[in-house]
Amino acid sequence: MTEQTIERRKAVTLPQEELERLLECAATKGAKTALHGVGLDGEDAAHDIRELRNLLDAFNEAKKTAGLTIIKMLVTGLVLVVVAGTVLKLKLFGGGQ
Repeated sequence: MTEQTIERRKAVTLPQEELERLLECAATKGAKTALHGVGLDGEDAAHDIRELRNLLDAFNEAKKTAGLTIIKMLVTGLVLVVVAGTVLKLKLFGGGQ
């Protein structure tokens, strides 16, 4: 039988400052790659992101307004039904004349 040799990986040691610089460089490259992947890597990227945020804010405001409008319509409809019911009751029994 042949002996299998186990390959041992050597541990790498770096000074703290070098490690932090390396991590910062990797994070910066990763962020740039991610922004490039979604098309936000040009000179107008900051402007594009602000426009996207404004668009999202406007969409959220529109959703809020639509929700409030629906609630107001439901409450108004309920009040009209109550008033119509009251009018019908008064006319059916001859009251209020």
